Amino acid sequence: MVTVRGVLVRSRAALAAVLLVVALSPVAEAAAGGQTAPEAAREAASEAAPEAGAPPGIAATEADWTPPLSTRGRWIVDADGNRFKLRSGNWHGASGTWNGSGSPDTDADHHAGENSGRMPLGLDRAPMAEIIASFQEIGINSVRLPFSNEMIHDSRPVTDESVAANPSLRGQKPLQVYDAVVRELTAAGLAVILNNHTGTTRWCCAVDGNERWNTSRSTAAWENDWLFMARRYRDNQRVVGADLYNEVRRNVLDDPNWGLGDDHDWFAASQRLGDRILTEADPDLLIIVEGINWTGVPVDGLAHERPTLEPVRRLSHTLVDSGKLVYSAHFYDYTGPNHSGATGTGETSDARYRDFSPAELIDVLNRQAFFVTAEQDRHFTAPLWISEFGIGGREETGVKQRAWFENFVSQLIRTDADFAYWPLVGWHENRRGNGWALLHWDASGHRMGLYDGDDWRAAAWTRLIGAPGRTGRIAPVTKWSMLSPDHGDFVASRRMRALPDWDSGARKAACPDGQRLVGLSHTGNRGLCSDVNTGPLRDPAGGHEVVTDERHVGPGGDWASGYTKLQCPDGYFLTGYSVRGAAVSAALCTAAPAGRLGAGGRTVWFDRGDNRGAAPRAGRQAGGNLTTGPRGGDFADGRYKGQCADDEYAAGIAYTGRVGSARTPDALYCRKLS
Repeated sequence: MVTVRGVLVRSRAALAAVLLVVALSPVAEAAAGGQTAPEAAREAASEAAPEAGAPPGIAATEADWTPPLSTRGRWIVDADGNRFKLRSGNWHGASGTWNGSGSPDTDADHHAGENSGRMPLGLDRAPMAEIIASFQEIGINSVRLPFSNEMIHDSRPVTDESVAANPSLRGQKPLQVYDAVVRELTAAGLAVILNNHTGTTRWCCAVDGNERWNTSRSTAAWENDWLFMARRYRDNQRVVGADLYNEVRRNVLDDPNWGLGDDHDWFAASQRLGDRILTEADPDLLIIVEGINWTGVPVDGLAHERPTLEPVRRLSHTLVDSGKLVYSAHFYDYTGPNHSGATGTGETSDARYRDFSPAELIDVLNRQAFFVTAEQDRHFTAPLWISEFGIGGREETGVKQRAWFENFVSQLIRTDADFAYWPLVGWHENRRGNGWALLHWDASGHRMGLYDGDDWRAAAWTRLIGAPGRTGRIAPVTKWSMLSPDHGDFVASRRMRALPDWDSGARKAACPDGQRLVGLSHTGNRGLCSDVNTGPLRDPAGGHEVVTDERHVGPGGDWASGYTKLQCPDGYFLTGYSVRGAAVSAALCTAAPAGRLGAGGRTVWFDRGDNRGAAPRAGRQAGGNLTTGPRGGDFADGRYKGQCADDEYAAGIAYTGRVGSARTPDALYCRKLS
């Protein structure tokens, strides 16, 4: 038996659990500044005036952007097709600042001594208009606004003291204060991203009962809360995104996963909720999915890692509305790809991000997250929003820490990535306090700003905000989408969702409206969709046909002798399929306008190896990555795949029922587009 921080541990399993709690707890503490801020060089706190020393133009408003937002490849664009770069910050507090022990009414029992009063931090110290104007002065055009599920249902009014600088909010419930904050942010021209940060109203993120979306409540309750929030702000078009859950991670006993189909499957949960928000609440919202933040027990010799977005390469989301998915990730210097961020008890020998050389850091960041924007024309290609990064301010003197921040800012600039600093708002007294925020207010309402002259981060921030990047109109891009009916239906077509079940009892997969099926895997049930070379191909006046036999294989048209062929009728193309177990059940064929589809075809066999058409020549994509191979990427990792060429459409699936076969797809019938 051993004792860890006063806890008597009687077994190796119990020791691992305790170490997990201890190890993960400092992660959140450091992330918003567990350190105290420095003795500042300047004596007087800055007043609520424009930031002294801010570069010209940094406060320029972007109120002329046109909502709603959507995506084109790796870029976020506005309704006019112009690039809208999320230069964001986190205004935290509504998800809670209480540490989970002691009294929620005692400031000292809140993170860094900052008691948000169950609403965005700082409303006791400065008028909301002043806080928002300060965001704009430092170049912010969008705000990630965390909330907790508990906040939605909290019927207790906020205290008068907690809104002392905003007396119009007296007597309001936390959700009503959140409403007011959203209203004022968007009225100022800022975009707002709703962020479900925690289940209960308390500080994040450790082993705290908020590890997964369904730790403190059921998945159904979580989904219903999100539908409520999305509908609540639907008429405010500057509410642009739904950030589904923050830092999904292990609890004491179990890991989250990406694609196993169980109650801990973050891929499946986020896929389902994203579709529900778009189809039942607000079709205009961006759906933002963060990767997995942590799995395993952080003890040397036991498996543990920070997967981030790496699983996306093998299994990516396909929403019912193409052009709405954004991936996100968080990075701090004290954590690492296999380091929880702990210091002392629970610390492992793994490298932290700050331990890497600049070249090593780039490689790690690209592997964990930035590949989703660097590699174009892949099923996983999407905008990447670094929705949290940050570092201690004036008091941070660590050489490695400062170097990491400079290097990370350089990575954001080099990749032209969207970002959100954590946090925007903090407290100070006599220029001491939580130094991580970019803006601080004291109890008298005096502001301490980034550009007061004594914050070493100012130069890096100016570099980041003022960096050149892609602007103007973004041309439409080819869409590539994965189908993964691994554990149930994967119908990404709004049209087919609205129609009766087209193969009852089977698992069904259908491409998003406007795309066609171009690839299948021999095993694993995966598919690949695209609109390459055609754009939308379906005849608006036409219908669809579910094919379960060879009735459309004409005389002399046996393109897979000895195999069962599910072939679309002439004038139709494949948009989906269904399976029972591993076996093919039916082909979904959709009508095209007259003259769009060619006649003659070829057989693409993939039962004994990949057969994916002509590969494009190697070339450098955005972000500098060299990409080769067929477009769409590896949509069925480790399995044989067949794919029609870019100038073809799929018109049939062949399989065999002979002994030893599982009736899985063996060949595609690919025909030329007109």
